[in-house]
Amino acid sequence: MRGAYLLSSLRLFLPNSSRNLCPWTFNTLESPCCSFLLRRFPASTSFRSSMSRSINSYSGDVIQSLSSVSSGREELAPQKMTDCYQSHVSEVQQEKQSIFIPVKAYFISTSIDLRSLQNEYADNVIPTTSRATNFTILRFCDDTLETQVLDEANFGSERNCCYMVVFQYGSTVLFNVSDVEVHDYLKILEKHAAGLLPEMRKDEYAVVEKPSLDKWMQGGLDYIMLRKFNVDGIRIIGSVLGQSIALDFYFRQVDGMITEFTDINRGMSKTGTFTMRREKLFQLLGKANCNLADVILKLGLFERPDIVWKNANYALIWEYLRDEYELKIRFDSLDYKLKFVEYNIKVLQEILQNRKSDFLETVIIVLISIEILISMFTLSRHLDIVL
Repeated sequence: MRGAYLLSSLRLFLPNSSRNLCPWTFNTLESPCCSFLLRRFPASTSFRSSMSRSINSYSGDVIQSLSSVSSGREELAPQKMTDCYQSHVSEVQQEKQSIFIPVKAYFISTSIDLRSLQNEYADNVIPTTSRATNFTILRFCDDTLETQVLDEANFGSERNCCYMVVFQYGSTVLFNVSDVEVHDYLKILEKHAAGLLPEMRKDEYAVVEKPSLDKWMQGGLDYIMLRKFNVDGIRIIGSVLGQSIALDFYFRQVDGMITEFTDINRGMSKTGTFTMRREKLFQLLGKANCNLADVILKLGLFERPDIVWKNANYALIWEYLRDEYELKIRFDSLDYKLKFVEYNIKVLQEILQNRKSDFLETVIIVLISIEILISMFTLSRHLDIVL
């Protein structure tokens, strides 16, 4: 009786864990579980017969349950395959809707005349409501395309158009321009630029317009994914990339000054003196101050575009790109380097001032000595005359 009771109890609990137990777990008296029960309780004829009947009954139930589960899986398999196929087709369609827009930033000169550029390419200028006057946006499309400006529409309607954002401080950012066409677009700016650089700075980025994106923007490695890309997006991305590439130029300028002061300090450590004209020192001081003023005033590194104040979505793009390009960190580093340059200028200026003071003191001593000698000579003549 106790064996039958235990076996029936196991039958009650077993279906809850039928995924882990096989149908042959209790199918014979020689199975491990039944062997345990037979060893635990005295083996009588009634006990063995009741256990055998229970085993046969349970085995049939388990096999039937597994068969129903297997048939259910076979019925669900085609539905799952259909769902997976539809999901894959949806993803492919979404990828086809996505548009890849290459972005290239260049720093070609220290100044660009925007007024003359706008006068020459008046038909290509995109009007802007921004109060900022240090940039302009030009749009170049095929003659066969409509002249509708990319504003509220997505970029997909103008995937054959190219956009060029030109900044007064010398940066230009090209959107949707291939490598073979870059030279032609930069050639447009050469006659309007002043202070062309012998070595042009370059940076590359990318924008992916994906209308099916579940959020407004998503960042990636050297690219940004947007749900909608229009002129405001061009203005925001162009401003950050233009500032970044220009900041690289000023970094190199300051690094050159630091190298020069490093050579002077190294020479002073060996000889105990240095040779530099006062005019040269003032030139370095003026250059350092101009670099800092250009970064703050011309680049507008700490000025937020108007659209950023009006639209929180573009504020996210602006803040993300500034963090991505580490503009604040790089400016702090540039400011630290400029303070190092100013400190060296101050030290060298004091040395030159001390040199001048020493020279003047020497001249004064010589003049006083000459005056004393003249006085003594005059006094000796008077004594000769009296005698």
